Amino acid sequence: MLGRELVAVLDGHGAVTAADRLALDITDSAAVEAAVAGHDIVVNAAGWTDVDGAEAAEAAATAVNGHAVAGLARACAATGARLLQISTDYVFPGTAVSPYPEDAPTDPVNAYGRGKLVGERAVRTILPGTGYVVRTAWLYGAHGGNFVRTMLRLASQRETVDVVDDQYGQPTWTRALARQLAALGAAAVRETAPAGCYHGTATGQTSWYGLARAMFAAAGLDPDRVRPTITEKFPRPARRPAYSVLGHDRWAAAGIPLQPPWQAQLTASLDTMIDAVARHRSP
Repeated sequence: MLGRELVAVLDGHGAVTAADRLALDITDSAAVEAAVAGHDIVVNAAGWTDVDGAEAAEAAATAVNGHAVAGLARACAATGARLLQISTDYVFPGTAVSPYPEDAPTDPVNAYGRGKLVGERAVRTILPGTGYVVRTAWLYGAHGGNFVRTMLRLASQRETVDVVDDQYGQPTWTRALARQLAALGAAAVRETAPAGCYHGTATGQTSWYGLARAMFAAAGLDPDRVRPTITEKFPRPARRPAYSVLGHDRWAAAGIPLQPPWQAQLTASLDTMIDAVARHRSP
């Protein structure tokens, strides 16, 4: 979902190597070393993203989201490459009432978050001067499954949809994040962006219910077809943080603008999202 947007954003801005999981197993340290060689910037958009599946297979998920990141960081350290590691709001417990700053204490509530935190710590330890952890949340885009695509599909299949209204976050378009990552990589090479942790999410906040209503309205549909409900109505194996709003203070130190508000991102992305859903339906 994110990797393809990164390739599109970086088109024409130097040589880009895009390696999917068929081309590169990031748990294979020798293959990772060979892949990193000759590159100035490495962006790790790979990961075990099945949050519920990680509860039953935590060791396997952490091998990808944590230990493999350590191997990637060591490969970058050996060549001097900068590493941009994509992480998650799930490293936080979700109990805050104001946006989490980049240096807020971490305390994951599920296996996925614990594994991603292992990866974060590896980057900070192995690459203290050239490692960048970019936490994101509530990602959606034209490539891959995500909440906005699901809502667009359900809008054509059901008269009403029930959506939780007690989880809060920042819906973030993959293209907006890709643009911000590209700017961070360029600043890293110029040595104008301090290493460390950044929060790569849209500004503002809403609930899943608020996002669904906004999407329906933007698509010309009746937002009242979306009905609010609570998390307990949709039990899942992995506990979700109730509050995933992230602060963005560190971007100023890098001289990089914040992402647009989530509402503006949704409006800008909607035609692309609708086209993606329509293509998926086509025989």
